Amino acid sequence: MDVLVLGAGVSGHTAAAFLRKKLGKEHNVTVVSPSLYYQWIPSNIWVGVGRMNIDQVRFKLDKVYRKWGIDFKQAKALSIHPDGNNSVSQGFVTIEYTSADRKGSTEEVSYDYLVNATGPKLNFEKTPGLGPANDTTVSVCSYDHAAHAWKELQKVIEKLKKGIKQKIVVGTGHPMATCQGAAFEYVLNIAFELRKQNLSHLAEITWLTNEYEVGDFGMGGAFIKRGGYVTSTKIFAESILSENNIRWVKRAGVQKVEKGKIHYETLDGEHHSIEYDFSMLIPAFSGHDIRAMDKQGKDISSKLFAGNGLMLVDAKYKSKPFEEWSIEDWPTTYQSPGYDNIYATGIAFAPPHSISKPMKSKNGTDIYPSPPRTGMPSGVIGKVVAQNIAHRIKDGTNEHKHTASMGRMGAACIVSVGYGIRKGLGATMTVSPIVQDWEKYPEWGRDLNATVGEIGLAGHWIKLFLHYMFLHKAKGYPFWWLLPE
Repeated sequence: MDVLVLGAGVSGHTAAAFLRKKLGKEHNVTVVSPSLYYQWIPSNIWVGVGRMNIDQVRFKLDKVYRKWGIDFKQAKALSIHPDGNNSVSQGFVTIEYTSADRKGSTEEVSYDYLVNATGPKLNFEKTPGLGPANDTTVSVCSYDHAAHAWKELQKVIEKLKKGIKQKIVVGTGHPMATCQGAAFEYVLNIAFELRKQNLSHLAEITWLTNEYEVGDFGMGGAFIKRGGYVTSTKIFAESILSENNIRWVKRAGVQKVEKGKIHYETLDGEHHSIEYDFSMLIPAFSGHDIRAMDKQGKDISSKLFAGNGLMLVDAKYKSKPFEEWSIEDWPTTYQSPGYDNIYATGIAFAPPHSISKPMKSKNGTDIYPSPPRTGMPSGVIGKVVAQNIAHRIKDGTNEHKHTASMGRMGAACIVSVGYGIRKGLGATMTVSPIVQDWEKYPEWGRDLNATVGEIGLAGHWIKLFLHYMFLHKAKGYPFWWLLPE
């Protein structure tokens, strides 16, 4: 059997690792990824403030895959042909090589099972003027973006040292952007670095977010136990921002970015702008531009993908009021409803709806976070999909013995508040389940015994330890499979 994995991020790399471990040598595992590198994305924020360099958050994939016996192709997927074509009955994916030696050449890669783990397309284009390519805002969504962000931040620091006041804006760059957590960490790390250099009094820092309340993080906020008391992530996040002298603007959907000025609309329908000298804004995420074709070459993309390019799976996509949302809407096996040998993992799968309550401005603009699916959920989903495919191949059944609903899955997150061996800070947070279950937990939506948060030096040490632990796991070092996702 041939198993093809598209993407080598947290979800795709995890899926490939477990597929190779569980399948015998008589079965082939192939990974297609446009980048030669695996990157540990959660540590990009430290690259963005100069506390790590890019080689501390990445490593080359080809060496690891050779050791594992995985065929690696440095290429991007162009189209999926689930029924083959007039001359080939097996499903295949057309890829275009991005490696220097074969750049631009194409190939058809066949499969018996396909895992779409391509992750998000960083859709800067959805917000006019946004992003590094426009020389306006920076990004920490990839290691090269983060290195560029640090280069630009250093210019700001040099001006501050000369007594020149600077305006810094960090947050979301689209009305429905996700990954608030990464931006939140970055703004706190900037504040921490400036404080260490006694430059805070010259910097005006603003958190600009599409969240209805600060601390929503795309999961409708949460109530957490902290120091024996129940508090909301709203109070938790606001207190951290206040302690770092960071002002915030919430319920804001960025509409356009110009050099030095950000234009946004708020839920009350008003239009505003904010000036900046340095800004990091998370772009909108979408699926990659992969088409699906039938045997005759007719476009059948709507059968595999939602309108945003993310892959349809075993979720309940029927539109219904927020009050009727349920954890039963969320997928459990991540199998395509149209093709039982195709799966999507991590950010590549289309969620049935957001986790946060959808909100529209008075002008009809959607302003609320899309659901986050990075980090721990991506790893867990990748592992479960690999386990199910391996079971189907080895047992010859269509049974799915493993499930991973975000309505039943918990997640742990360490929010970096500043990098320092003796004075660093980290906020540890666990949430269970990720998607609120109001039937099981009618008061809080989540299990308070498993939804907790604390802040301190220990949190920084845990995040730093996890950085090295997960790179150890991703490199396939001894007993990697025993480490959690």
